[in-house]
Amino acid sequence: MPVFGPSARALFARNYPETPHTLPHNLTEHSLLTLDALAELGAALPESSTEYNRGDLPIGVDGKPGGTGLSIQDTIRKIATSNSWAVLKNIEQVPAYRDLLMSLLAEIQAEIETKTGAMLRPQGFVFISSPNAVTPYHFDPEHNILLQLKGSKVMTQFPAGNARFAPDTVHESYHSGGARELEWRDDFTAEGIELAIKAGEALFVPVMAPHFVRNGPDSSISLSITWRSDWSFEEADARGLNRILRNRGLAPASTSRWPGSNKAKAYTFRALRKLRLTGQAR
Repeated sequence: MPVFGPSARALFARNYPETPHTLPHNLTEHSLLTLDALAELGAALPESSTEYNRGDLPIGVDGKPGGTGLSIQDTIRKIATSNSWAVLKNIEQVPAYRDLLMSLLAEIQAEIETKTGAMLRPQGFVFISSPNAVTPYHFDPEHNILLQLKGSKVMTQFPAGNARFAPDTVHESYHSGGARELEWRDDFTAEGIELAIKAGEALFVPVMAPHFVRNGPDSSISLSITWRSDWSFEEADARGLNRILRNRGLAPASTSRWPGSNKAKAYTFRALRKLRLTGQAR
């Protein structure tokens, strides 16, 4: 049985890549995604691929808030009581998890590539969260489907590409090696869209859409399957050129959201990068 059935794929095709939406999935039970299996995965991954923090964080944070005092394995196994959230990053480093990730993305690859070009750099992330834990306000450079496996959560999303919620200068800094945490303002709250998911439901998150997450009253396991695309890399490289122009005292126009094109700026930036005239850039 496919994880994304025909109706889920049709829904995804209608909304990808710019419209947040929820869709059903069939991945609530899988031997690789139990707490014990994930604790073992946490031990197998390099330390740089694990992150775990207190769960009682504010929506906005300045930098990394620090750990819990527990190991990654104990954080996961005791997630119901450890008041924490943990992320296992780039799970595709372990062959069995790479096979799972690629099989999921293969189900929707045609719908992806029809709109945004080649599906590139597939990555997987697992989030294990204590009851009521908060993942602070940030954005991500990938197209993302978050599959809820256990428990529930509410993600509050804000419009991607709107400089009110993520200024152009922050995007440009990020693509040259800066952080992805954003400055939170309480008056943003009324303008966010709350999207609730429970086990058996998934949520699509557009590229660079600012968001924060509140976990439900039970501990939670979520799998995030992500990819980049021709379009997303062009947008990122156009941001790189804008950074160069801004550093020279100019005020460049912001990049376009899909289906707009950023090819001209992206190709200019790539030419400068080839000549090593750009500085550090993602």
